Amino acid sequence: MKRLAVFVDVQNIYYTTRQEWTQQFNYRALWQELEGIGEVCCAFAYAIDSNNPGQEKFQDALRHIGFEVKLKPYIQRSDGSAKGDWDVGIAIDVLEQAPDVDAIVLLSGDGDFDLLLKRVSSKYAVETHVYGVAALTADSLVRAADVFHPIEESLLQ
Repeated sequence: MKRLAVFVDVQNIYYTTRQEWTQQFNYRALWQELEGIGEVCCAFAYAIDSNNPGQEKFQDALRHIGFEVKLKPYIQRSDGSAKGDWDVGIAIDVLEQAPDVDAIVLLSGDGDFDLLLKRVSSKYAVETHVYGVAALTADSLVRAADVFHPIEESLLQ
């Protein structure tokens, strides 16, 4: 059985599924699907901490499923824009876990991760899987993955 390490870019998945499907992603259905692929050795969900009770409930639900939730503070800039990016943190964790697993599973549509997947695939000979909304996932990320899993209705709630 394959050993899996799972990494979820929560903001990306939230906004892309909402934009494409006007529904929310079903993390429990994802977990069941992943168990059909292999054993989930570790699973990380990267989110922004905005001290919102609804988000805290969601984060608790993720923990109950089996995810380790990693939070960064929500930063509001003086010009009104916001900052809350986990790309570097995700990349570091992927590189740390890759030597110990058979497959990396990334949930994101962000093309910035294409080089990361190519690197772990070549350096550690791990299989790479990407889950993303097909119409909103960067082509470079789809090409970099060994397997692309389009997020469709079976993974929505």
